[in-house]
Amino acid sequence: MTPAATAAASAPVAIHAWSTDAVPPSQRLDYWIGAVCEGFLEMDVTSTEAGAFGATLESAPLGSIGVNRVRGTAQDVYRTRRAIAHSRSNYYYLLCKTDSPWVAVQEERSARMLPGDVVLVDSRRCYAFHFLQSADTLSLELPTAWVESWLPDAGDLVARRIDGRSGWGGVLSAFAQQLTPEAAARPPLMPALLTDQLGGLLSLAFGQQTPGATVASDQGGRAALRRRVLDAIRERHAEPGLTAAGVARELGISERSLHRCLAEGTTTFATALTGFRMQVAQRMLADARFDRLSIAEIGFRVGLRDASHFVRQCRRDLGRTPGALRRQR
Repeated sequence: MTPAATAAASAPVAIHAWSTDAVPPSQRLDYWIGAVCEGFLEMDVTSTEAGAFGATLESAPLGSIGVNRVRGTAQDVYRTRRAIAHSRSNYYYLLCKTDSPWVAVQEERSARMLPGDVVLVDSRRCYAFHFLQSADTLSLELPTAWVESWLPDAGDLVARRIDGRSGWGGVLSAFAQQLTPEAAARPPLMPALLTDQLGGLLSLAFGQQTPGATVASDQGGRAALRRRVLDAIRERHAEPGLTAAGVARELGISERSLHRCLAEGTTTFATALTGFRMQVAQRMLADARFDRLSIAEIGFRVGLRDASHFVRQCRRDLGRTPGALRRQR
């Protein structure tokens, strides 16, 4: 590195700051909403303590990431569909709060966070933060492509609590807590080294496969997930209108991961669901104890509301109509 480049790399960057002290108490919550939208992304904020509200935000870049520190009154923060539609940019955010418990919600998944725990959220999807006692939080703004280069299944990991007191989660939490705006303004090492360290710890703490992991281990994990997905489909096959999204939510994974793991087993959600339904239908049609049920009722019991659809499905997958299957026993 040339002397000029070294000097440029070591030159401190500015810390941008917002404080509700700049306005009268009656205007502070509105001011804070504007500060959050300017310093982060468009979000809504509410507080039960609006009359005594106060907060500060300090922000500084560290290479490709942003380092943000929030201090302030208890509040609820919401990333809404409307806000997402109006945003020009999106990021993942890694949050760590050390002074009191709080709650992070995304994609119908709720993480109850203890002091020091770490959580990842994706600004491309709705989320909510419930800061119950204070808003004092470190928030790292991470480019989506950067995160997904370290965490290939990052979309499946949002709103999952990482224990900040043990294992690699503890190491990640301790490291993240050192990435303050002051440290970003005068980094102790080259920013690229620090962000690479962060990426490696993310991968370890979230349990991702590292380059040294074996293919067999990865395949075993995929196979275990596929079994969980198929078991869930089998258990819920009788629900009319069952969707892949519904099963994915139950299992706490993304719909994309559900479809991908099934594809690796050379099947699809629709094929698996139809297969389970037809297995049960065939068993019921072959058992005289179910003769008291009409064809339509059997179809309904396996999740098909439309009797004509049930007949067509039997003919296609079982080779005969339901009536023929009954008569052949």
